[in-house]
Amino acid sequence: MENVEVINRKEALEQAIASARAQRPVGSPCIDVCKLSTSSGYCEGCLRNRDEIKAWKSMSDPDRLALLDRLAERAGGGA
Repeated sequence: MENVEVINRKEALEQAIASARAQRPVGSPCIDVCKLSTSSGYCEGCLRNRDEIKAWKSMSDPDRLALLDRLAERAGGGA
């Protein structure tokens, strides 16, 4: 069973993804956790990897939306 902190982070990420989709330009999925996991290479908050985080500012809205879809899949929420 997942601990409460992990569940809360998933819920926060799902909310951030929904909010980001509604913004123009597409908003960031960052939830201010900002710690890369040594095992997965993903941020423990937004689930982006280092390259995705670096590329975010220069991405087009369609590319950002596609990445948000991947993040939702990583979170297991399909948001």
